[in-house]
Amino acid sequence: MTLLPPITDYDTYRAWRSDTSRWLPVALDIADGHGLSCAAPHVFATGTNLVVGLGDDLILKLFPPFLARQFVSERGALAELRGRLGIPIPDVVAAGERDGWPYLVITRLSGVVGSEVWPSLEEAEKERVLAEIGAVIAEVQRVPPGALLAIEPRWDAYMRQQIAQCRARHERLGLPQKFLAGLDDLLRDAAALIPMDAPPVILVGEYIPENFLLARSSDGWHVAGLFDFGDVQTGWSEYDLLGPSAFMAAGHPRRVRSLFEGFGISRADVTFALKRRLMALMLLHRASDPLRHICIEGWPDKVDDLVQLQELIWPDG
Repeated sequence: MTLLPPITDYDTYRAWRSDTSRWLPVALDIADGHGLSCAAPHVFATGTNLVVGLGDDLILKLFPPFLARQFVSERGALAELRGRLGIPIPDVVAAGERDGWPYLVITRLSGVVGSEVWPSLEEAEKERVLAEIGAVIAEVQRVPPGALLAIEPRWDAYMRQQIAQCRARHERLGLPQKFLAGLDDLLRDAAALIPMDAPPVILVGEYIPENFLLARSSDGWHVAGLFDFGDVQTGWSEYDLLGPSAFMAAGHPRRVRSLFEGFGISRADVTFALKRRLMALMLLHRASDPLRHICIEGWPDKVDDLVQLQELIWPDG
């Protein structure tokens, strides 16, 4: 049986994973070892980890050693959230390790991946789905974090680290100078704007269309499932509004309002300070890449600084 290699960086991993013959036999052997043989496996090409559909009911996820933290987060989150949400999430069927690569076998949810249908939804359906996503975020955050509090880095240390690395990151990613010019002021404000010691809640980190399922009923599309908990940590609640703000609300006032109201933010709560905090959090997010992630066409040419940008992303309405 082929051994999984001790890969330590993402570029090497990405090149290696492209040839499924290098790892699919190992994945199927793991499944067979749990009595879960599959005659027609489906390899999911997207996503960070190695993901194989074992028929219609199960998913096998293999985590490279340098992403073992994602295995810890996902397994821990699924354990803490199990039976506590009104929305389906996967159940863990098996867990283990092969050649230093941790893995999970989880149940496969029904529904359509959000990214497949989101662009085609009517505007009213987008607003409703965003309201439901806001409500799901709030529901997840009402679950006690339990063992997830042990995930490192803790929120205050994570924020300090992100603040220290923020300018270099966005210079590297090509953020235009007119936005970099206001970045130091925003970072100085961030320590006061962002609660560092508030009671932490469960943060999924990426409420984006690729990570939830939709299903169609008589009145249209609804959120039908949530998956991919590899980036779970604990911290300040508003951090989880960033994904749907950038990728889905995209500066539409009614969409923003739907997301906020679903989450529990009233019109009166939408202040300059809230938007300033969200802007800081967006630039401090571990996956932050505004040029590629803010889905407002031509946005760098529509605003002159970070204050105008926050008003563009989170308009009043």
